[in-house]
Amino acid sequence: MPTYEYECQSCHERHEAVQRFSDAPLTECPRCGGPLRRVFSSVGIVFKGGGFYKTDSRPSGSSSSTPAPSPAAKPAPATAPAAAPAAGASSAD
Repeated sequence: MPTYEYECQSCHERHEAVQRFSDAPLTECPRCGGPLRRVFSSVGIVFKGGGFYKTDSRPSGSSSSTPAPSPAAKPAPATAPAAAPAAGASSAD
């Protein structure tokens, strides 16, 4: 369940509350009874595993300004059909 932070508009006291997403937001300050408003703030994110840092995403020898060329697929060599003997030429043994 997420932790929400509220600030009283009367006394400016901040409160944290652990609530479900489906719960209604708090409306009354527990200290003075004034109106509360939800405060939005940044959260910390932890990426686990490799590939998230500049040094993890590419080999050390490559440059960051130019992308590495992708290997081009070589077309298969064209094979000529077998040469058929000419109709007028025949060999007699």
